[in-house]
Amino acid sequence: MTAPAANPLLVLDVVGLTPRLLDHMPHLTSLARSGTRAPLTPVLPAVTCSVQATFLTGRTPAEHGIVGNGWYFRDLGEVLLWRQSHRLIDGERIWDAARRSHPGYTVANICWWYAMGADTQWTVTPRPVYYADGRKEPDCYTWPPALHDELTAKLGTFPLFSYWGPGAGLPSSQWIIDATRHVMTTRSPDLTLAYLPHLDYDLQRYGPDDPRSHRAAAELDAALGPLLDDARAQRREIVVLSEYGITRAERAVDINRALRRAGLLEVHTQDGMEYLDPTASRAFAVADHQIAHVYVHDPADLAATRTALTGLPGLGQLLDDDGKKAHHLDHPRCGDLVALAEPDAWFTYYYWLDDARAPDFARHVEIHRKPGYDPAELFLDPQDPYVRVRAATALARKKIGMRYRMAVVPLDPAPVRGSHGLLPHHPDDGPLLLSSRPGLGAGPIAATDVKRLLLDLAGTGRGPALAAAAPAVPNPRSAGD
Repeated sequence: MTAPAANPLLVLDVVGLTPRLLDHMPHLTSLARSGTRAPLTPVLPAVTCSVQATFLTGRTPAEHGIVGNGWYFRDLGEVLLWRQSHRLIDGERIWDAARRSHPGYTVANICWWYAMGADTQWTVTPRPVYYADGRKEPDCYTWPPALHDELTAKLGTFPLFSYWGPGAGLPSSQWIIDATRHVMTTRSPDLTLAYLPHLDYDLQRYGPDDPRSHRAAAELDAALGPLLDDARAQRREIVVLSEYGITRAERAVDINRALRRAGLLEVHTQDGMEYLDPTASRAFAVADHQIAHVYVHDPADLAATRTALTGLPGLGQLLDDDGKKAHHLDHPRCGDLVALAEPDAWFTYYYWLDDARAPDFARHVEIHRKPGYDPAELFLDPQDPYVRVRAATALARKKIGMRYRMAVVPLDPAPVRGSHGLLPHHPDDGPLLLSSRPGLGAGPIAATDVKRLLLDLAGTGRGPALAAAAPAVPNPRSAGD
């Protein structure tokens, strides 16, 4: 007998959504009042790539392998953040489970991470054009390829420089909302995933309690109104969830500088600039918000590494093998030690001891070249009185097709006022799950249970009953449009 049709779902990942911010978001508040509102318990680390992989697989980082937004690739000898291949994730995805009972189950992924190569029918993800002369221009990747020109003709070019950097703001999330509406209306996927990053920006710039952050929440809520109306008109179940809450942060922790001063971290020099040398270092850290993976090449250096970090202001805890196992973070990609910041602190990636020796990429928005996360990329350098003039000059060169250098990022992390990555210390600062379906429960929902909950809402069967032995590599994607 043919299974009944799946209930169509819209799943919105509203990054940084917390109970405190929900007070400034009337559309989402209305959804919660008529449906379900529950706190969501994230995994450690509470960062985008790790939590999204958990939502999709129902597994912990120890199982799916996404131990942060990036890590040290030991076989390459390189630190790589913000990779895009879906094949980095281990575990059965929600759509694989749904297709066991509904073989034709269709999925649209609009900007969730690790999108490229996923077995989804429609994919949209940011992907700049890197020209041979060094220019970087905004664009996106889509599957099928024809969707790219369709979206660009309707919505304009994906606003990459509003997606991250000093100009990060609402236009990128608005573009994603509009693309989601278009794909839902023209393709009618069974499952639509959309990632909305707007709350990430001002909450990190100013802190979650700043009026500018509250205004950002209200802006995003207003932009969401038409998308929510479309979903209701299409009789879609709506789920809104967040990966983490951003809490106020006052202190930057220079973990790599501490390792360098202890003689454990090595650099090499080119053209007067210092570059981290991971393969020569006895120990170094990949900083990722409020966690840092500390890689120690020789176990004999573990004690020296601990000594170098003990008492470092702002470092709250060092997880060894037992600690990683207790937090479901014991995976080969992890650091040999995992550092957790204190609640009001976060880790820089900085490893140079003299700013005059910093690599040129340090002053740029360079998420793929920096060996760690850099929230200072959200700012124009406040110490440079000519920074806006230089930025305007660079933009002018860009507009006429010339090469340009946007060296405007500060090397002082002091302006940063918000961070995340730790498990929440108070429910009001933690992530949320909202649903248009009432009666899902008011108690905390674990991130590892989101996959099962979505399968239930879709009417495709409960996750655990459907789960198989976790295929590590997804099937070739369907090519339908």
